[in-house]
Amino acid sequence: MADDVVGDNIDFHQTEENSVNIEGDIHVAGVSSDDEDASTLDEPISATLKRDLRAIGKKFFHVVIPKQSTSLLRDWDLWGPLILCIILATLLQSSHDSDGSPEFAQVFVIVWIGASVVTVNSKLLGGTISFFQSLCVLGYCILPLTLALLVCKIILLAKNNTILFAARCLVVLATLIWSCLASLAFLGDSQPHRRKPLAVYPICLFYFVISWLVLSHTG
Repeated sequence: MADDVVGDNIDFHQTEENSVNIEGDIHVAGVSSDDEDASTLDEPISATLKRDLRAIGKKFFHVVIPKQSTSLLRDWDLWGPLILCIILATLLQSSHDSDGSPEFAQVFVIVWIGASVVTVNSKLLGGTISFFQSLCVLGYCILPLTLALLVCKIILLAKNNTILFAARCLVVLATLIWSCLASLAFLGDSQPHRRKPLAVYPICLFYFVISWLVLSHTG
């Protein structure tokens, strides 16, 4: 009889522990999992915006100084890529209809469809990260090319000549390498070693297409 009571107590404690483990928490970027007040349901909208902007800024910092980090993969979001895509599409859209500049929607299609194709290729090769994690990294790593477009717009304010075109080429080439290295710093280890070249080539091609749009933009 005593053994039955002890067994029932053990089963009760195990059931109680399991119920605690099952409950869990929803992880929010920028909020520590050890914080007792980690719930964001009752916080002001301004606090939510500040936290999200701070998280986006940290991801931009990781792209500016590429280093192996799980920040972009663990706390992934698509707000940063969306902001960069809007900036790219707005700056690439020319006021002249006859100069062949891409339209706003065309830039969106190139960026998001291109990133999706690269991600699908990565998954088919055995990549270990999720679809949206890859989109997050590829989108955030457009930042150097966005900065290159801003620099090229400033250069185009002067009279266009061979020297200024060479300067634009150097800027775009440097940021192209920057974007490729930054993305590989986060995505490189997610690919099988023997198939890594097959995953790297589409990533570089994706950023090359965007860099070509930046370089070919004439105002």
